[in-house]
Amino acid sequence: MRIIAGSRKGIPLKSLPGTGTRPTSDKVKESIFNMIGPYFNGGVSVELFGGSGSLSLEALSRGVDEAYLFEKNAKACAVIEANAEKSRFTEALHIQRADARKAVQILQEKGVEAKLLFLDPPYAKAEYYNLALDFVEAGLLSDVAAIVCEHDKQLELPDAYGTYRKVKNVVYGNIAVSIYEK
Repeated sequence: MRIIAGSRKGIPLKSLPGTGTRPTSDKVKESIFNMIGPYFNGGVSVELFGGSGSLSLEALSRGVDEAYLFEKNAKACAVIEANAEKSRFTEALHIQRADARKAVQILQEKGVEAKLLFLDPPYAKAEYYNLALDFVEAGLLSDVAAIVCEHDKQLELPDAYGTYRKVKNVVYGNIAVSIYEK
């Protein structure tokens, strides 16, 4: 696993050993960023269920100004911190050791408006994808934001989260990626 493109292209990333987290493969990550726009001019990304921090670090490498990442597992947070340090993004990556269900409240208090929202919860927890609607209803997404959901291909996500409609659904083996835009 590595940063695929941008200012930190090629930097290898660590992941938490075992099955507690499921890092996004380089192939899927590259495809996600090709679909949502390979490079960005500023803005903020939010990653729920951070795992290794791979998606946030990739977004930063491709031009996002700041990334907020939510991960409740202390060991995973240590891996994310190491990856941020290795890729020299410790200032731009804001790691929140908190349950993803608290993200809306925390980001509202900080006045954050996201351009990208990444959801990659444990596949057995389908209800966590509803957090996307919480973000929409709270007004935490910019008008040009994209919501990216990585999920089991058997899981049917809704056609819309509020005013954000599903514009793409691509399958990679057992994994699917659904992208929503306004």
